[in-house]
Amino acid sequence: MALAESKVDIPQSLQGQVFGQFDSYLKKIERTLNVTVISRDGELKIVGAGDGPQGAKQVLEDLCRIASSGRSVTQQNVDYDLSLAMEHLRGGVSEISGDVICHTISGKPVCPKTYGQKSYVEAIRNHMITFGIGPAGTGKTYLAMAMAITAFKSEDVSRIIMTRPAIEAGEKLGFLPGDLQSKVDPYLRPLYDALYQIMGPDSCAKNLEKGLIEVAPLAYMRGRTLDNAFIILDEAQNTTPAQMKMFLTRIGFGSKVIITGDLTQKDLPFEAKSGLEVAVDVLKKIDDIAFCHLTSKDVVRHPLVQKIVQAYEAYEKKHDTELRKRNRDYARSGRERRGSGQESHTGRS
Repeated sequence: MALAESKVDIPQSLQGQVFGQFDSYLKKIERTLNVTVISRDGELKIVGAGDGPQGAKQVLEDLCRIASSGRSVTQQNVDYDLSLAMEHLRGGVSEISGDVICHTISGKPVCPKTYGQKSYVEAIRNHMITFGIGPAGTGKTYLAMAMAITAFKSEDVSRIIMTRPAIEAGEKLGFLPGDLQSKVDPYLRPLYDALYQIMGPDSCAKNLEKGLIEVAPLAYMRGRTLDNAFIILDEAQNTTPAQMKMFLTRIGFGSKVIITGDLTQKDLPFEAKSGLEVAVDVLKKIDDIAFCHLTSKDVVRHPLVQKIVQAYEAYEKKHDTELRKRNRDYARSGRERRGSGQESHTGRS
């Protein structure tokens, strides 16, 4: 295949960020897209086969836009831009991350980092109820929390209510000391963590004390009507169908609801039906309810988490295929046994 060539201009002041420490980002781009990047007279020349040079140019230009906007270039930015280039898709992280939802207490902007996350955020803005379904690390809860806090601060809602089923993750915690709130707090800790990071401990504690922010187990929702609130149901894969129906019928006027869950990490008893699965089937045709399905491509934790999610997806797909094959073979052998039994009976008569 003939060699192709592209050129890109990266300002000297931004090269440190775009190339990464010890040129680690640049080396990964070269390795992944099978190209060679040569620096001559302040201009980068990219040489390689096929669409490699054009893809590398697209990645480098997008990383340059991120750096020039004052944001830090991360490994996750590089990996996601590379995945887009390898699939010959236009666009990049720079046009996604420009949609800043809010800032953390330390001043770090909270924004979508993948197209899946951007669709999720837009669905929350445009729908009364949004289901965010996807694997661990895709930002389902964190982005939902950021949207809730933004709506609360702008007085679009008067309170934030966060809830999740109080169910152990495959193990029994035994007796927990303290009052009722102390007993359920360990199950709700991830919600508190996100709340503290975005809002800050002092502001969070003040609003919790006033009752403007509420973090409670799902069982506390029965019998209530939740008006003018931003409501987040986390870990919804661990709800039963009855719990999910109970929660959805609590919603009052002026409220917005986000339901998050990962159907691959159910902690319900074996073969028990998840309320999240039932809700997807029952509600899919109702207007003003959005379903956002995030994938391993939307994982924004450490790159190793993305590889772990992909490995489990491949394993579960293979396991399901083998299980279906065994069931088909079993059904076929059963029909053959019944057929041979019928023939023997006919012969004896």
